[in-house]
Amino acid sequence: MTEVIMADVTPPVRSPEEERLVMRDIAMAAGEAQAKEGDTFCLITQRWWRTWSAFVNQSPTPSSSSGILQRPPSIDNSDLICESSPEDSTIDIHDTLVEGTDYILVTERIWNQFYAWYGGGPTLARKVIMRGSSQTELTVEVHPLRLQLHLMPRVDHSYLRMSRRETVGDLHRKACEIFGLNSDQVNIWDYHGRRKHALLNDLDKTLDNVNIEMDQDILVEVVDNSGGYTTAVKANGCLGNGHFTVPEPSRTNHSVAGGSSTSNGFSRSYNSEISQLQSTPLATEKGPTSFGVTTRGSCIGQIGLLNFGNTCFMNSAIQCLVHTPEFARFFIGDFHQEINWQNPLGMEGELAMAFGELLRRLWAPGRTAFAPRAFKTKLARFAPQFGGHNQHDSQELLAFLLDGLHEDLNRVKEKPYIKSRDADDRPDEQVADEYWANHISRNDSIIVDVCQGQYKSTLVCPVCDKISVTFDPFMYLSLPLQSATPRTMTVTVFSCDGSVIPATCTVTVPKFGRSRDLIQALSNACSLKKYEKILLAEIENHAIRRFFEDPHMSLSSIKDDVCLSAYIIPKSMMNSRYLLFVNRRQDPEGMWKPYGTPLVFPISNDATITRGDIQLIAHTMLSPILKPENIAPITPSGPTKKEYSPCNENGDSLVKLPLKLVNGTDDLIDISIGEEKTINLSSSSTSVVLYIDWSPELVKKFEIRYLENLPEVSRNGHVAKKARVEPLSLYTCIEAFLREEPLVPEDMWFCPQCKEQRQASKKLDLWRLPEVLVIHLKRFAYSRTMKSKLETLVNFPIHDFDLTKYVANKNNNRPQIYELYALANHYGNLGSGHYTAHIKLINENKWYNFDDNHVSAISEDDVKSNAAYVLFYRRAKTDGASASSGAHSSSAQNFSFSK
Repeated sequence: MTEVIMADVTPPVRSPEEERLVMRDIAMAAGEAQAKEGDTFCLITQRWWRTWSAFVNQSPTPSSSSGILQRPPSIDNSDLICESSPEDSTIDIHDTLVEGTDYILVTERIWNQFYAWYGGGPTLARKVIMRGSSQTELTVEVHPLRLQLHLMPRVDHSYLRMSRRETVGDLHRKACEIFGLNSDQVNIWDYHGRRKHALLNDLDKTLDNVNIEMDQDILVEVVDNSGGYTTAVKANGCLGNGHFTVPEPSRTNHSVAGGSSTSNGFSRSYNSEISQLQSTPLATEKGPTSFGVTTRGSCIGQIGLLNFGNTCFMNSAIQCLVHTPEFARFFIGDFHQEINWQNPLGMEGELAMAFGELLRRLWAPGRTAFAPRAFKTKLARFAPQFGGHNQHDSQELLAFLLDGLHEDLNRVKEKPYIKSRDADDRPDEQVADEYWANHISRNDSIIVDVCQGQYKSTLVCPVCDKISVTFDPFMYLSLPLQSATPRTMTVTVFSCDGSVIPATCTVTVPKFGRSRDLIQALSNACSLKKYEKILLAEIENHAIRRFFEDPHMSLSSIKDDVCLSAYIIPKSMMNSRYLLFVNRRQDPEGMWKPYGTPLVFPISNDATITRGDIQLIAHTMLSPILKPENIAPITPSGPTKKEYSPCNENGDSLVKLPLKLVNGTDDLIDISIGEEKTINLSSSSTSVVLYIDWSPELVKKFEIRYLENLPEVSRNGHVAKKARVEPLSLYTCIEAFLREEPLVPEDMWFCPQCKEQRQASKKLDLWRLPEVLVIHLKRFAYSRTMKSKLETLVNFPIHDFDLTKYVANKNNNRPQIYELYALANHYGNLGSGHYTAHIKLINENKWYNFDDNHVSAISEDDVKSNAAYVLFYRRAKTDGASASSGAHSSSAQNFSFSK
């Protein structure tokens, strides 16, 4: 990554208008120059960008300076950065940041100008690369690949950042440099799912071409000159053919359902902010082209769209939007007068113009199906992730279109700056109306009129009970699909402070839940104290195979026949490593072999620890299983304190434990003698392995059965697979979305009363519902090692979808009843699926299936299936005919579709 050159001369302070014009000129010049591979773009936090946009777009008030906004402070990108980012390499940013929501991308020249005016930073520079099957798709690589290298047969691992445009040869060279290996003796494997997937031997191919993904495991295999494996080397952190791996802590954040996000590592639009600063004339599109494919051409509203290369995702989304009556009436009318040509957050009206033209063509009478190439081209300009010929997510496209159309059609030309007020025990109705009025003062469009609602968000501090209430807008609801057949999981729980006897816990979790769901269930079952947390591990061959430190990891990746252990450790141990106590006993030949369940104890990286300290730690953890006749007092200044006291005060009364430390050179050091000696721990290792050798005499002193026979996660897993899966009610999904739950540790809330980060409980309530309610069923589940689709059948109402009881605003006596009129379907799996749309033509009161260019009538009974993905509901008109009949009419439905 090349260093971005900073301006070295600070110009005089300019007026807001001068700054806006300077940036506009730079953006226009950049647009004319066209981006190319290798160009540099920089990230700026959206929070600062909004402040600057409000500053330069404010209305001049010469008569009063009180209304003038202050100049923005220096740029502060710290909220985008992972705390663990190394200082000597490309700075890592959080994986789940969303362009346009969390940050924007600007050209290198724009960043330099901002820096010259405001200073700050740090500089987050990213390169433009070529992507796509034909290598013609330009995009900014916001998140370079993060790879985990596994060295075999010597067990070691390392993390590496690389661009997708780097080659397999580059990966091979860097792996050899990291581990100090001879390149002639190394094979590189695609190690997806910790299994050999493919040998990477074409050194000229890019990592993108060989399908290497974010957080991919890469196997670095050392072979001898004869082609065989080299002799296995024991290293600290490994044990025989098993190994201890403490993965790098997760760098992901949790997003609240209802917002859009991108996780492919690329920008949504590398020139999106350039286009926002320009004010070039609108380019009009050419007229329609006939492709000779008819689709019931004599009837309006029944025109299909040709699929010209994996565009079914776009076709299904478009059909749902153009068949929304309010949108059809708006875009067939004179919508040009509402286009906001100067909105810096919009697309200069081009997206609205392109969508309006497309809608008019789809509602024209007697037309044949056509390929929406002009719209696709325009879409790819503003959202490169939807360019090319790859399959994409229809819901993500819908979210982008709704947001983009809103900004292009925003009636607010100059957004006022509004500072939110705390609720301060005011009535919810008053606070909600104030929030909504503030929102409308900055966001007012046909999209807001039709699709935006409001929900109430309540946070409660678990320490001081401080309640924070906000009322936020939403464009759609993303509902979780909880399995109708929950999964039971059995885990053995150990305490590092010796407070409880090891116990087996069986808890119930969502079948397709995350590791955070299992940790939360165990925390509740064990009645964890506020200063404690659960460390979850998988046990294999009496050793720790891996820790589950990613809260978003899918539980479906944990098989029924594995064994899990959980360790209760202090929350305060942030900068720590783990002491891993591995139990051993002698086999008939006299060889020491591992057995039982290892124990874990966290220690500070900065702690000075002696052999006596480790003796005391081991005694503390084993004290619950010590037989009564062997119990002796333990010094109170022991392992519960930050610093450990030697056990020589009453060490004579303690059973001497035969402990051996595996040092950095793989030697075994007897630490059962010389209690006062300090142990030198390797600074590079995240875990320290110690052996407890259980002689027959030592076994007699402890109830060793608590460390043996670790149960499997689920011994009856095959029974659950045969269980009949019941349809999941849409109302159940709504209730799961609104259920109160604690925030994940990665998404802590800063309590204004405690002045500290707290794991608050969060509760969502529906407050204000829109005319058109869009519901996204979260069928796609992502984890570090697995991508899956949930085929759950959701029983959603077609008529009389009543949400009245879920609306918290009880002063609103209006019935909240909705009718289904459109839905997008997804068939197949994640990689080779197909999208269609079911649409109800309200004027005909009939349902049709839109499968690209093929349009056919279907019965209402055919609308429901387990392919339903995005549902479109419209508020029922209760005056007149029965809402459930589906045949009522209203002014909103009686409109003409002719030009």
